[in-house]
Amino acid sequence: MKLSQFRFELPQDSIAKNPTQWRDECRLMVLHKDTGEIEHRQFKDVIDYFEKGDRFVLNDTKVFPAQMSGRKEKTGADIMVFLLRELNREQKLWDVIVDPARKIRIGNKLYFGDDESLVAEVIDNTTSRGRTLRFLYDGPYEEFKQALFALGRTPVPEWVKAEPEPADAENFQTIFAANEGAVSAPAAGLHFSRELFNRMILKDIEKTFITVHMGIGHFRKVDVEDLSKHRMDCERMIITDRAADQINATKRAGHKVVAVGVTVVRALESYVTTDGEIRQNDMWTNKFIFPPYEFRIPDAVISNFHLPESTMLMSVAAFGGFDKVMEAYRVALEEGYRFGPYGDALLIV
Repeated sequence: MKLSQFRFELPQDSIAKNPTQWRDECRLMVLHKDTGEIEHRQFKDVIDYFEKGDRFVLNDTKVFPAQMSGRKEKTGADIMVFLLRELNREQKLWDVIVDPARKIRIGNKLYFGDDESLVAEVIDNTTSRGRTLRFLYDGPYEEFKQALFALGRTPVPEWVKAEPEPADAENFQTIFAANEGAVSAPAAGLHFSRELFNRMILKDIEKTFITVHMGIGHFRKVDVEDLSKHRMDCERMIITDRAADQINATKRAGHKVVAVGVTVVRALESYVTTDGEIRQNDMWTNKFIFPPYEFRIPDAVISNFHLPESTMLMSVAAFGGFDKVMEAYRVALEEGYRFGPYGDALLIV
C-alpha cells in the first residue's frame, strides 16, 4: 500500500471540537466488512450486534496533563514542553518534546509556573525535537508529581482545538481510566458510559481491560510513500494473565472478541502464539498494521474516524478492507459524521 492511497479532503469543520453531551449518544456507523453494507445508528446501539459470551477488550490507560508552558533561563523565551514519558523516578528524568527546539541546548534551564517554582535542566538531545529533562526538585516524589501535573494541561491535539478547556480534563478521559501513562486518549473508549456498561451486563456481554500507554506515534506524519518503510514509535502494552485467559477462552468458545480502538488492535496482534492465542506480557510494541494484514484475534473493531494518511486509518482499513473502509469514510463525510477523538464512531463487524 502507498501513503497517497489514504489521502482525502477533510474539511476543518468535520473535526469535532467537543464530544456529544452524553458519551454513548454520538453517531455510530456500522460497516459489515463481508458485504460492504453500511448502517447508521447511535453508539448506545453497539451491543445490538453482539450476544451473550462476546467480549469487549478496552484500554484502561489514563491520560496525564502532558502539555506545559515554560520559560528559558536568561532570555525568558516562551517554550512549550510536551511530556512523553517518565524515564527515571528517582532522578526525575522525563522524555519530552520541546518547541521551538532550536532554542534549547543541553545545559539550559527551563522554568515553569507563574512563580517559576519548578525548574528543569536539559541533559540530553534524544531527537531533533526531543530532549531529556531532569527536574530539580528536593521534596518527596509524590509532592513533585503533584506540582508537575498541576502545571500541565490536558493534551488535546492542536488540530482539534488550539487550547484545551477545563472540561477537557474529564472529556478526554475514559470513564474506566485506571493506569496513568498516556499522552492521548484511546478515543474509541470515550464513547462508553456507565449506563452502556450496565446494559452489557444485562445482556451477558463480557469486558476485559488491558493497558496500552498511547503515545503520539499515531499522530506523527508519515513521510514515506511506501508504507513498509514507515517505522512506528513504541508504546508500552500490559496484558495480565487474567486478561489473556479471558480473551483466549472467548476465542475457544467461538464467541466474538471486540477490539475497542486501534491501540487495542495493535496490542492484541503484537504477540500471538502459533496456536492463535495471546499470552501475558509487559512489553513495548512498535507493530504497524496496514493492508494487507491477516488478523488472528479481533472479530470486530470499534474505532473513531481518523485523519487522512494517518496510521490509525491504515490499521482500520487493514481490518475492514481498504476499499470498503475508504467508501465508509466517503459516506461519513457526505453524511456529516464528526472526525477525531471527540468525533463519531465506526463499528466494523
